[in-house]
Amino acid sequence: MITEIPGLSLRVHTGGIEPAALMAPIANAVYALNGMEEMTTVAELENWLAHITEGFDPGRDVALVEVDGALVAYGWVEWVDTREGTREFRLGGYVHPDWQGRGIGRRLLAWQEERARTLPAASASDRPLNFGTWSSDQNVRKVRLFTRSGYEVVRYFFEMNRPNLDNIEVPPMPDGLEIRPIGSDRASLKQMWDADVEAFQDHWGGFDASDAAFEAWLTDPMHAPDLWVVAWDGDEITGGVTNAIFAAENEAFGRARGWMETVFVRRRWRRRGLGAAIVARALVRLRDAGMTSAGLGVDSDNPSGALALYERAGFQIHRRSAAYRKPMKEAR
Repeated sequence: MITEIPGLSLRVHTGGIEPAALMAPIANAVYALNGMEEMTTVAELENWLAHITEGFDPGRDVALVEVDGALVAYGWVEWVDTREGTREFRLGGYVHPDWQGRGIGRRLLAWQEERARTLPAASASDRPLNFGTWSSDQNVRKVRLFTRSGYEVVRYFFEMNRPNLDNIEVPPMPDGLEIRPIGSDRASLKQMWDADVEAFQDHWGGFDASDAAFEAWLTDPMHAPDLWVVAWDGDEITGGVTNAIFAAENEAFGRARGWMETVFVRRRWRRRGLGAAIVARALVRLRDAGMTSAGLGVDSDNPSGALALYERAGFQIHRRSAAYRKPMKEAR
C-alpha cells in the first residue's frame, strides 16, 4: 500500500515554473520504459505551468508526489466542454518507473478524481460530467490502472510516420488558392489560430479555444512559422499545416523527423483537393529543412477522411492510442 512508503507525500503545486526541470525527466523515463521514442522538454513544461486558462490553473490543478522531498510523480486535472455535449475533466500524469507498482498511481488518480469533483466547473454546468484520459497502447500499466478503475475506450487515434521524404508527389493547388507565408506577428498568428479553431469545431472531442489558450499557444517554444504551410484565398486563410521540428527528440533517437502538429482545411474550402496539396507541400518544406522523415497524429474516425488522405501521401500507421472516459458521479 502507498501508506507504507516512508517519507511519501502528495501536495498541490502552488504555482511557478520551477518543478518543470524535475518533471521532464520523469515523463521521459516513462516514455523510455514503454518504448516510446518521444520527449518532453523543460521549456514545454515551463510554458505549460506559466499559463492559467479557464479549464486549468497550474497553481491549483497539479499534484506533486514526493519521497523525502524528491519528486517521483506528478499529475494534473483540466476540463473542457466537448462537441458531444459533455464536460470532460481530463486527467494526466507520470510516475517514475523506479516507483511504479507501489500504489502511487492509484493515489494520484484518487486525488485527480476528487479534485475534479470539487472544482467549480463540476457544479456550474448542466452538461453531463465525465472523467477522461489518454494513453498509448504501449503504456500497459497506465491502461491497466484506468481500465481497472472503470474507464472505457471511447475513441482510437493513430500516430503515423512517413519513413522517408523521397518521391513526394505535389498536386496542383485548387483554382484561386495559393500558398503564401504567414507573419510571425501577433495578428497573423491570431488569424492562423482562429482558422485552425474553426476547422476543428466539427471534430470529435473538445479543446480550449479561449483567449487564454491562445496566449499559451503563442509562447509555445516549438513554434516555427517559417516551417508552416498556409493556403490563402485572397486575405482569408483556407487551410494550413503547422510543421515543427523537435530537435531534442531527433538528437536523442538519432533521426531527422519533422512533425505535422496540425493539418486543417476550413469547411468552405473542403472537397477540392486542398488537403492533399498542403500536406505534400508541408513534406517538401520539412525536406528542405533537412528532415528525412515525417510524423503526425490522427483521429482514427476523423470525419473529413484525413486517415485515407495521409495514407495516400505515404504515411503508415506506427502505433495506436486511445481516449478513455468514465462517468463522474454528479457533483452538483
